[in-house]
Amino acid sequence: MADILSGEDPEPSDPFPVGPLFVPVRPGPSGCVTCVFRTPLGDRTAVAFTSESRLAATLGPGQAWIRLAEPALRALTAPLGVTTVTLDPQFTARPVRPVNPVVPALAVRVG
Repeated sequence: MADILSGEDPEPSDPFPVGPLFVPVRPGPSGCVTCVFRTPLGDRTAVAFTSESRLAATLGPGQAWIRLAEPALRALTAPLGVTTVTLDPQFTARPVRPVNPVVPALAVRVG
């Protein structure tokens, strides 16, 4: 039986790249938190990039990131009900709310 080359395989056995991916994060109460995005149809998805330059081109050079393998990213997002990983998206919409929300000042009681 001849070995099938991965370029000829209609369903490669390894659909994700081997090795760590660049995963966008944001600051959270206990450190960094992976960002969860929405697909054009509104489903929640984890997002990862194969290079830092692809991440910066899509999300901007100021976007914080960490390196994670695909199984680790899935393990982090599975408890949130996120079962999809989108690799190298080329378009994102602006956030609906500010990245750094304004914290209201404490109310002062007069009288």
